[in-house]
Amino acid sequence: MERISTVAGVPKPQASYSTYTRFGDLIFVAGQVGVEPETGRIPFSFADQLKLVLDHIRNILESAGSSTDQVLKMTVFLKDRAYRTEYDEIFRTYFKGGFPARSTLVADLMREEFLVEIEAIAAAPR
Repeated sequence: MERISTVAGVPKPQASYSTYTRFGDLIFVAGQVGVEPETGRIPFSFADQLKLVLDHIRNILESAGSSTDQVLKMTVFLKDRAYRTEYDEIFRTYFKGGFPARSTLVADLMREEFLVEIEAIAAAPR
């Protein structure tokens, strides 16, 4: 098992967790939020946060030798169900080759400014 905390272009964990864990041919990506890695800024808009989150996940998977095409399952936490239509429209632009299994929940996230958080499981054959 391999645990990685630092990935270029992705914010470093601010608590006691790994950015991702590799176990065999699987990558488990920790929940990602919309924080700009260079500045620590959290965008105000839902769309900007979601795009950052999906970009973080893509960067993490690519650093581990995988890709968004290999995502098997995602769990999505939305601050408000009112975001679900916009979320689905943006999500479709990141997954053109087919969609992963997905669960979506409305949740109270760790910081008031966070509007979305996503965790993922992907295949990463060696």
